[in-house]
Amino acid sequence: MATLSLETSVDTMTKRLVLAALLWFTLCECAAAKILDRPGLGIVAIHQGKASYYGKQFHGRKTASGERFNMHKLTAAHRKLALGTVVKVTNLDNGKSVVVVINDRGPYIKGRDIDLSKGAAKRIGMVHKGVVKVKIEKLN
Repeated sequence: MATLSLETSVDTMTKRLVLAALLWFTLCECAAAKILDRPGLGIVAIHQGKASYYGKQFHGRKTASGERFNMHKLTAAHRKLALGTVVKVTNLDNGKSVVVVINDRGPYIKGRDIDLSKGAAKRIGMVHKGVVKVKIEKLN
């Protein structure tokens, strides 16, 4: 009888350990999902449109954010996104992307959605074309 009781105890203990492990993994998975779903992490908005770029003629002038425009930095102008917003811009023709900070307002030409600095335009291979179709992903 003592042996039966010991085997029952081991079986019960094994079941409890398995249940505890399953519960732990479930809780960890739920916690990870909550972290990934929190606003402010990763991509929060996606838009497709047209990008152009600006450079030499505005180099050194003040932007809407108050800083001086540097055509070599990775910045952009957008009509609606808040100044300081970080966006990833992907050239849909070649798949190249660049991460830029919105520091100015524009573009002011109908049909265009974002004006990149010349430095950012070079990174996505659009300088020779001038205007390309892009995917704009707001990051946070």
